[in-house]
Amino acid sequence: MIRFAAIGLNHGHIYHQASTLIAAGCELVAFYATEPELIAPFQKEFPFAKLARSVEEILEDESISLITTAAIPDERSTLGVAAMRHGKDVLADKPGCTTLEQLAVLRKVQQETGRMYAILYSERMESPSTIEAGRLVKSGAIGQVVQTMGWGPHRINIESRAPWFFEREKYGGILCDLGSHQCEQYLYFSGAKDVQILSSQVGNIAHPEYSGLEDFGDATLRGKTESGEVCGYFRVDWFTPDGMPAFGDVRFFVIGTQGTIELRKYCDVGGREGSNHFFLTDNKSARYIDCSRMQSTFGQDLVHDFLHRSETVCSQQHYFAAAELCLRAQAQAQKFGHLKL
Repeated sequence: MIRFAAIGLNHGHIYHQASTLIAAGCELVAFYATEPELIAPFQKEFPFAKLARSVEEILEDESISLITTAAIPDERSTLGVAAMRHGKDVLADKPGCTTLEQLAVLRKVQQETGRMYAILYSERMESPSTIEAGRLVKSGAIGQVVQTMGWGPHRINIESRAPWFFEREKYGGILCDLGSHQCEQYLYFSGAKDVQILSSQVGNIAHPEYSGLEDFGDATLRGKTESGEVCGYFRVDWFTPDGMPAFGDVRFFVIGTQGTIELRKYCDVGGREGSNHFFLTDNKSARYIDCSRMQSTFGQDLVHDFLHRSETVCSQQHYFAAAELCLRAQAQAQKFGHLKL
């Protein structure tokens, strides 16, 4: 059994990360945070986990082999490096780092230690509709992939956000944060290498009082495959209206030479109830696939990878390639609106 600890509770995703590992058979034995308002609810949810006195207490405990973290994004890589150097694997919330310099260190230490630094790109890895799309695309159901397009709107919930949410240096920028999902999916469905960022932009359109917040971003990509080149486009924003039944009308499109796939992941506005809606059009017909009852095996697959040093979820190279792509898009993005320049 894997014994694990949680360090850094700053994003609510940590609850899902811990619960996923527990459901997959791991034991949560300890956690660490300094903020009383974060400690109390986590302790209530996981009363069997011990509050450690320090990060070092957890890192030096040789019975703990895995660290999961949803710390402030710009602190995740430092923790990951320390964990790997102490012989521990890591499951980090996305983004796994916020600068290309941090990524370079992560790659170096991962190579030196042989530990795993997994990044949870949940919009692909835990979405049944996206998992089914991956299966069909890889089976050749829509022919050669020509382009992917992703829409990643989210509800901002300003009143519940911590101060770091509005600081560009802390969260890494919108293409680094929300865009990390989109970049990972582009790489997964296209199999592209040597990806160019043809254009990218970020802006603050509607929140002038928060000059460090990027509330809109998009990017256009093109990469090489053995069969040719694959284009990509994605848009992310913080403009989901309160009337939306989910946190965002997240959609993903895969266009192939012999068919198209559209995923409406969390809701179908004005259509079917529930989530995980899958639309497939090929040379035979246009049809709907209900993926709502399909199950993700992400937790079990990830634990298998930690235990057996395998790459069931994806390769270590893929985790890092997705991180690099969103960081490159962020680094060269043109800025507009009310952003602090």
